[in-house]
Amino acid sequence: MASPIPTTEPVTGLLLCGGAGRRMGGADKGLISFHGRLLIDIAIDRLSPQVNALIINANRNRAQYLQRGLPVITDPVFGEHAPSYEGPLAGILAGLQAADTPWMVTVPCDCPLFPLDIVSQLWACRSAGGAYIAEHPTFALVPIASRTHLEHFLQHGKRKLGLWLAEIGAAAVVACDETAFRNLNTPEDLEA
Repeated sequence: MASPIPTTEPVTGLLLCGGAGRRMGGADKGLISFHGRLLIDIAIDRLSPQVNALIINANRNRAQYLQRGLPVITDPVFGEHAPSYEGPLAGILAGLQAADTPWMVTVPCDCPLFPLDIVSQLWACRSAGGAYIAEHPTFALVPIASRTHLEHFLQHGKRKLGLWLAEIGAAAVVACDETAFRNLNTPEDLEA
């Protein structure tokens, strides 16, 4: 297990499990088994030692996620129907609204091999606007103070995560090990 993060301020971890899973046949990715364990449980085990608090963002199967003893939040509603699956930025906004620490790190549930020191990597490279893995911007460290900017960004119909991170001045970090950030997007990815 990872050691506690060497940060000067508390960090909340947000596990992004709110997607529609279209490329996975509509499956709820957090509840998919990978090497005998659910992706959500792998992500909790890898991220929890690195943060001060942990939140799950999920738009389906709330009862199953609540069994982990963590807060479960849904995306804010932007259209007539919830969930509207507006992408990772909607989940990030929900996390920014729920977190009570100065910083939040986001991790997608479908990357089970992410580094056990992802938070300290991002922390070491952060700017005032945070930091993110350039090739995989769903791995990001953002200040809670960026919430208002994200609310306006989404209200104006913008959905590009990389664009928002650039607008808030987050530093792009080049991943040393690309395989650590491999997404499981399709059933074939689970078998590879």
